[in-house]
Amino acid sequence: MSTRTAVVTGASSGIGAATARRLAAAGYRVVLTARRAERVEALAEELNGAGHAAEARPLDVTDRAAVDAFAAALDGVDVLVNNAGGALGTDPVAEGDPADWRAMYEVNVLGVLHVTQALLPALRASGDGTVVVVSSTAGHGVYEGGGGYTAAKHGVHALTETLRLELCGEPVRVIEIAPGMVRTDEFSLTRFRGDAERAAAVYAGVPDPLTAEDVADTITWAVTRPAHVNVDLLVVRPRAQAANRKVHREP
Repeated sequence: MSTRTAVVTGASSGIGAATARRLAAAGYRVVLTARRAERVEALAEELNGAGHAAEARPLDVTDRAAVDAFAAALDGVDVLVNNAGGALGTDPVAEGDPADWRAMYEVNVLGVLHVTQALLPALRASGDGTVVVVSSTAGHGVYEGGGGYTAAKHGVHALTETLRLELCGEPVRVIEIAPGMVRTDEFSLTRFRGDAERAAAVYAGVPDPLTAEDVADTITWAVTRPAHVNVDLLVVRPRAQAANRKVHREP
């Protein structure tokens, strides 16, 4: 494969970092973006040291001016993996903090909008572009205490489906990957505002929740299908999770 460029947002940890590693191993030049400069710079150094091609570009996807400047500085892109996102809090709707809801919408929905809009011209120009949106099963079902997060993920699911309709006939695929229960170092810890005990309880008794590497493998598989094959929506859960509210837990 001739060298193709993949941009991965939220590449400082978790699914984003794992996806960057998998795409680099598949032969892509990866451009790593995230707010934490030291994290993406360390990952780029790791990948380059292993003989891959990687570049770190610190970026806040909620900052439209910064996103536009980032896009203008790229010399081409073939794949965009919109991975940056996250959850804040578990308050019921009646008590939810509007600031948390706004923050989740900004990164999960508007962040995807900003980066996708900015890179679409280059993706079209590639003649074989791919937009990946890493959503969540929270975008396909709701649960108590998750109103703000599920609302944001439903929003990005709607954005993704609409974009696919609007790009029909153009040389750009639009893929949605919706993970279920994934155990990473930071997702639940951030959601519970640093409460490690509550974060660990999410996965208590669950045999083999998904890992970031599992999701990265799924993303890479979808991206590397032949150009005429579009994986519209792929829901991936651990075997122990049959639905958002149906999880097998062992004593």
